Amino acid sequence: MALAKQIIGSSLIEKSQFFSSSSKLFLARPSLVPSQRRLVHLKRAQRGPVAAISEDLVKIVPVFSAEKPAKLKVRAVVTVRNKIKEDFKEAISKHLDSLTDKIGRNVVLELVSTGLDPRTKAPKKSSEGVLKDWSKKSNLKSERVNYTAEFTVDSSFGVPGAITVTNKHQNEFFLETITLEGFACGPLHFPVNSWMQSKKDHPEKRIVFCNKPYLPDQTPDGLKELRQRELKNLRGDGTGVRKLSDRIYDYALYNDLGNPDKGIDLARPTLGGNKIPYPRRCRTGRPPTDTDLLAESRVEKPLPMYVPRDEQFEESKMDTFLFGRLKGVLHNLVPSLMSSFKADKDFRGFADIDSLYSEGVLLKWGLQDEFLKKLPLPSMVSKFQDYNQGVLKYDTPKILSKDKLCWLRDDEFARQAVAGVNPLSIERLRVFPPESKLDPEVYGPLESALKEEHITPYLYGMTVQQALDENKLYIVDYHDVYLPFLDRINALDGRKSYATRTLYFLTPTGVLKPIAIELTLPNTGPGSRPKRVLTPAVDATTNWMWQLAKAHVCANDAGVHQLVHHWLRTHATLEPFILAAHRQLSAMHPIYKLLDPHMRYTLEINKLARQILINADGVIESCFTPGRYAMEISSSAYQTWRFDTQSLPADLVQRGMAVPDTTQPHGVRLVMEDYPYGSDGLLIWGAIENWVRTYVHHYYPDSSLIRNDRELQDWYSESVNVGHADLRYENWWPSLSTADDLVSILSTLIWLASAQHAALNFAQYPYGGYVPNRPPLMRRLIPEENDPEYANFISDPQKFFLSALPSVLQAIKYMAVVDILSTHSPDEEYLGERQQPSTWSGDADVVEAFHKFSAEIREIEREIDRRNSDPSLKHRCGAGVLPYELLVPSSEPGITCRGVPNSISI
Repeated sequence: MALAKQIIGSSLIEKSQFFSSSSKLFLARPSLVPSQRRLVHLKRAQRGPVAAISEDLVKIVPVFSAEKPAKLKVRAVVTVRNKIKEDFKEAISKHLDSLTDKIGRNVVLELVSTGLDPRTKAPKKSSEGVLKDWSKKSNLKSERVNYTAEFTVDSSFGVPGAITVTNKHQNEFFLETITLEGFACGPLHFPVNSWMQSKKDHPEKRIVFCNKPYLPDQTPDGLKELRQRELKNLRGDGTGVRKLSDRIYDYALYNDLGNPDKGIDLARPTLGGNKIPYPRRCRTGRPPTDTDLLAESRVEKPLPMYVPRDEQFEESKMDTFLFGRLKGVLHNLVPSLMSSFKADKDFRGFADIDSLYSEGVLLKWGLQDEFLKKLPLPSMVSKFQDYNQGVLKYDTPKILSKDKLCWLRDDEFARQAVAGVNPLSIERLRVFPPESKLDPEVYGPLESALKEEHITPYLYGMTVQQALDENKLYIVDYHDVYLPFLDRINALDGRKSYATRTLYFLTPTGVLKPIAIELTLPNTGPGSRPKRVLTPAVDATTNWMWQLAKAHVCANDAGVHQLVHHWLRTHATLEPFILAAHRQLSAMHPIYKLLDPHMRYTLEINKLARQILINADGVIESCFTPGRYAMEISSSAYQTWRFDTQSLPADLVQRGMAVPDTTQPHGVRLVMEDYPYGSDGLLIWGAIENWVRTYVHHYYPDSSLIRNDRELQDWYSESVNVGHADLRYENWWPSLSTADDLVSILSTLIWLASAQHAALNFAQYPYGGYVPNRPPLMRRLIPEENDPEYANFISDPQKFFLSALPSVLQAIKYMAVVDILSTHSPDEEYLGERQQPSTWSGDADVVEAFHKFSAEIREIEREIDRRNSDPSLKHRCGAGVLPYELLVPSSEPGITCRGVPNSISI
């Protein structure tokens, strides 16, 4: 009787009519008499399934004696997510699956106990259970379908800790969750969220684990072998071509960005290794190119490129991305189809740019139909045909929403350095004049052309030294980033660039203003004038010179933002940590459960970047100043990248934007109080760090547990020594010995994947969608009086300015791309949210701590709203000033210039 109570729960036993109240023995010939039906509802999970299971799902079968354990039946509810759209082949296969399911080619599950059988020393297993009613429910159009499966277990079975799944159908299916009812411990939840492949393609059984986390040394005996087997199944060994249905995680160099088989102009150097250091990426194992055996062959869109199956976009995300990509393709090709744009040309006036939002562009009839035939998805075609009846219009960028001419103002130019697309480049100036770290033997004299007389008139009566001492001078310095590449960049068609330095002064009213711009070209020898300094305008001519100088600074900034701060510091450097997590941390590991939502979609979006963004002749090369040298600039920045300075407090201190202060909540104090990215970021950072600290200390009350956790140590070691192999010997890598070490490492990773990426990504179209505000490249240098172009500049400075900006086709392509990249998809998961929020972990204390974290995130949102209404904070509040909402945690779908997703998902 006690054993029966243990396995199915005392309340069910007491209500059952199978037991005699006066005897300890079961009836000799029991039969099932249903107890009073009472539904036990599982707690509703956000965006998740709801299972309603009655107590009479637990049935008792043959005789139970003292010598022989009872045979008991329990059931599971299995939640499967349907595909929204199916192609013809999938529809036929689904129909066949519904037919063959009836004759035994079905989905089979088996429960595995946390305990071992004392006789066989092997894990205890239930009978096999088959998903019922698959054929009956095959035509249901709902997003999720619940199936049931029934299992027979001994009364001594214990608690299930794993379930094996065998899919005998032709089609894969997406398994969201499994919930078991009938055990004394209450409902058992198995969050799966994975594609179950057909046995014909992947013969081994899939293993899914219960939501209860275990450190490796605390793994129940019945699960130890399964834990190791599942990890082994996920690890690649550096060999083999990957199938799209595989779930194998492995490393490779960035040797697939070029396409030398199509011509020498499309060959690109391999990134990664001693010569050009770079993080590793997910290996696909494609064969080499014909012309370069060290380069991996390309897979061009729309053909799919491998990432592990579970990393691929879900359908709603893919729909958003594809429709955005469709708009991008159309916007790229439309001008070549229009009679008014027969050739790539300049904007004739600012009205031409405005018309992209007000009037749009119209495809010529006939050409429209011909173009639509080339699109891969019929559903996308129908969306296009309904899209303004063939008129393609860009949304008005947010930068124009309050003040159409704000981009011309110096204070707005400066404000965007602390509250715009790229708030990570600005530094407090600590030495004047600024100094270069380049080798003078290679690049010649490197002294700055900036002198005290250039900036003293703008210091409100202060000396330069006083301004330095009082933290009033700031700089955005791109001298060393661009100078080594300028000769090659300026030799490209349609590219002209300087290596820029921009000085800012924080005025007594709390507003940042630019006071000098230094423009540097390579030293070509005696008589050359490689350096110029421009200061704010004093007349009409210097006004246009100043506007051109600011545009060159913006073009420099756009390149560094995209290649260094955005792509390298979030996308590329996190990929090795994600690969190592899947290879070394079991799904049962508490640290894997913590990191899981912050790894979602990142491998997929990085794969798409290699395919269409950072590849040879891709979007980045064609739209940004560095052109074909873009990824070499990114690699150059990686050589000075340090993981230990990627946390927000460390980054702020390194740039001089904050100083250590133990009296402050985050251990630092901002030197510029009205620094929206820094001040809002510290709120988010603090919430993340508090949540991670609570989580880590819960599972590691003693640091010896961290040092002895072989999975955790292997994850971190592999991330550093394999994923970041080119920097593995650097002495700045943090150790992983104490709880504080682990809190710092995990907080940094979560910060980079969530808030840091959001701050850098979701303002690209709201600010960059108006090209004069933030040109991604420049095509003209600023003429001096003895230059042939100077007369043209003097006669029509507006025309010259527009001719220096990207051409019409370049601008339209760039705008389309940043429109895509700035979009939140409908299935976005934001900071403080989780799939199945109450069941993702089987540890109630941790779930409660997560809800407190969520509440803190909501409170931060309210505080940011308050700050955006504070007129004393002039970098985020005022006439024509955009509020700073990039670190507001929540967002609606679309381009909103706000919202902090859990992961790098676009």
